[in-house]
Amino acid sequence: MGNRNRTRIIACVDTGVDDALALAYLLASPACELVGVIAGYGNVDAATAIRNTNAVLALFGRSDIPVYQGSTHPSWASSFIPDAGCAQFHGPDGLGGYLDGRATATTTNAAASNTNMTASQADVDGGIVSVGGYPLGDPHANPAHPHALPLSAQPTSTPRSEVQGTDFLIGQVRRYGHNVTVLTTGPLTDVDAALTKAPAIAEKLHLVMMGGTLTQPGNCWDTVAETNIIQDPEAANRVFHCGADITMVGLDVTHQCLLPQTAVDRWTATGTERGRFLARLADFSIAANRQADPALFADGMPLHDPLAAAVALDRTLVGCLDIAMRAETRTGDFAGVRGRTTGDPVGLVTPSMPRTHVALTVDAARFVNDFVDRLTSLCR
Repeated sequence: MGNRNRTRIIACVDTGVDDALALAYLLASPACELVGVIAGYGNVDAATAIRNTNAVLALFGRSDIPVYQGSTHPSWASSFIPDAGCAQFHGPDGLGGYLDGRATATTTNAAASNTNMTASQADVDGGIVSVGGYPLGDPHANPAHPHALPLSAQPTSTPRSEVQGTDFLIGQVRRYGHNVTVLTTGPLTDVDAALTKAPAIAEKLHLVMMGGTLTQPGNCWDTVAETNIIQDPEAANRVFHCGADITMVGLDVTHQCLLPQTAVDRWTATGTERGRFLARLADFSIAANRQADPALFADGMPLHDPLAAAVALDRTLVGCLDIAMRAETRTGDFAGVRGRTTGDPVGLVTPSMPRTHVALTVDAARFVNDFVDRLTSLCR
């Protein structure tokens, strides 16, 4: 039975390293009632996301929380292949090698060892293939594994509920309205699918999304787009304009929240399997991020998804600018760059256009200290 003093959360994840840390943070937070997790494609394929999510919940003694099937590919494509960039930051299994024991050396750029696929290898179903958000044939469509083929529409890993994630989300929002918070730490495909199926839920939807950037460079190949948005810009653009209550937690604030090595040492010192798990994730990510940008990430790994989880529970952590937002869906003259998130200029002359609460400032010290303390307690 729900507790009125707790925040009811639905988490939409693509469980890689920071999604796992975000889930752990939610489980460690007395103010959170995590009622379900929707696992889909993004950092990894949907099957791996389901497997990783089940593993995290089991490790922390919460196998009672249902895991639902999320999207297996973006709205603009018919199939999906994880890319080398995500493998570089999340490891071969999405969890820094923890589950499959095949952690790669973070001093090696995963992308360098992979070769691009040919159309004959990947376009096996006659549809459009997304390779980490880039269409097959794009020079940046680089799979995590050489000669990878599009994954089946039905994952081999089993969610713990036969209900589809989209239907679960719709039902929860219809029943609880703003008394349930939808937290997304991956692409916005599942939220978009729910809005397409049940448009009336938009006015009841309270969404906290990790993704995008407004004042800072992106983290994709063009340094413009952010990873979660580039996976499905069409879905993101529709969500921005749907009229829901949306808080965007993007790189503007997540790059200010860095997890230091001292946190890893505290988790290791607990001597528990939970502590070793968290330390493994953080060690892998700290090294990968430091290699990618030694100046920006000299002091640790950015807590992208955990910050969004924290904001879902405590909005006072961030200061926001309310602005009409859009996601670019094309690249070219007078079109911008696909995946970029900007203010929507139409909003300047249309006061009724929906506004997004875009986080631009953050109490980083308060959040990081609380995050480390809560997860340390969870390890014991």
